[in-house]
Amino acid sequence: MTKVVLLGAGNLASHLFKAFEANKFVEIIQVFNHREEKLKTFSALVDTTTAFSEIKEADFYIISVKDDAIAEVASQLREKEGIVLHTSGAINMSALANLSNYGVFYPLQSFSKEKEVNFTEIPIGIEANTAENLKKLKTFAATISDSVYDISSEQRRILHVAAVFANNFSNFMFTTAAEICEKHEVPFEILQPLIQETFLKIREVSPKDAQTGPAIRNDKQTMQAHLHHLNEDQKKLYKTISEAITKTYGKEL
Repeated sequence: MTKVVLLGAGNLASHLFKAFEANKFVEIIQVFNHREEKLKTFSALVDTTTAFSEIKEADFYIISVKDDAIAEVASQLREKEGIVLHTSGAINMSALANLSNYGVFYPLQSFSKEKEVNFTEIPIGIEANTAENLKKLKTFAATISDSVYDISSEQRRILHVAAVFANNFSNFMFTTAAEICEKHEVPFEILQPLIQETFLKIREVSPKDAQTGPAIRNDKQTMQAHLHHLNEDQKKLYKTISEAITKTYGKEL
């Protein structure tokens, strides 16, 4: 049985806890967080602590905290023999270089506490400081995911940037679309089949080949008409994205 200490109590930590709790090969033996109130969700199920001095011995220590706290948390684990992992997409593995055994365990997904996820479908990028630790980490990651990738810190940073475009920026577009609908008393749910089709389509064709709309056609009349229904911030966004699409497909606004 692989023993794990989870350090953090946010969205990702909560989902990791559920995934490993349901796994017969892994045992979460402890959850750490510096704030007692954050541990209430876990305290009835597992040992919890707010003190670094009370952290137990384990095979893996998963640091799931905000990026600028990773180094501080890791510095408290220098005496541990287990493999210390961070889960950040943007932080280099070298942030843990003051430890003996360390690596990265990066689930590429957007996590919200209210939305359940199926971890078997979530890609996990892994990296470790030695070949032996990488082998152990690969076996460990495979206990919850069917898609484990050996990727470098540089590749992970690139993936993280790409994910911001694919997820964070696209979700902001949905937020903007919802605001436009609300302002003009149009139900946003009318757009949901279109949104679903957009994501289903790129499973079959490349995103570039899937692009449609007035900007790719350089339909200036339609684009100008759209601007009349937008506020100033929405107009800037519309123009910037439309210009980028038109430029990509070799036309000018």
